[in-house]
Amino acid sequence: MSEIKDAGVDRRRNRILEIVNQNGKAKVTQLAKEFSISHVTIRNDLTEMDREGLLRRVHGGAISIEKSYYDVSLNDRMYINKNEKIKIAATVASLVRDGDILMMDSGTTTCYIARALADHKNLTIVTNSMHIAREFSNNNAANLIMVGGNLDIRYQFTYGNDAIEQLKRYRANKMILATDGISAEHGLTAYHHQEIGVSRRMIDRANEIIAVADYSKIGKEGFTHITSLESIDILITNKKGANLKELDAIRGRGIVVKEV
Repeated sequence: MSEIKDAGVDRRRNRILEIVNQNGKAKVTQLAKEFSISHVTIRNDLTEMDREGLLRRVHGGAISIEKSYYDVSLNDRMYINKNEKIKIAATVASLVRDGDILMMDSGTTTCYIARALADHKNLTIVTNSMHIAREFSNNNAANLIMVGGNLDIRYQFTYGNDAIEQLKRYRANKMILATDGISAEHGLTAYHHQEIGVSRRMIDRANEIIAVADYSKIGKEGFTHITSLESIDILITNKKGANLKELDAIRGRGIVVKEV
């Protein structure tokens, strides 16, 4: 009986994968209706298929791993590896002291870090991310400086010469740097080339650089180069699922690696 059941599950998951790859994404409600089964069962399918690397689980459904990163909404990115990002955020928050001046560029992990800093006192936050700015906007214990310039409406960050020039006025204790890829060979890379100038200026204006990247970004290379490994002081990532050989190579370049 179990073999028949398992065969049925395999057939359903193969069909789910076909639907996701054909359309780039699929919603739980759509799939539950397609197979006449419960939302809970579909969520379990998607979670297991995500673990197997067949698709990417996001809020309300799944997206194809073949789908371009540019096509994934910011909201969906918040749910990709959410628990891993929350663990990273908690570790970063433990390194921040009350009264620190922080620079934070845009990214979903840095958004979770902003939330994790809610109980810190007298922080000054310099950011080009509207999402991070919103996280701190109701925090009376924080001094928020939103960097101006051109606005990327879809991904909610500012960039350009005005933003880069404004950053010359400030000096930070720490810069929290989000990255879409990090490796010993290629350094830190990102998908959005527009923001690179802002990230590099923040690196120049901070005493300590804390890079954050969930396990899926270790050993990966994004579209454009941000900076070399030697520009950062600490990398905070996840132990589970990470490319351990790559992490050892990064350590070999003199970088402190914290795995959570």
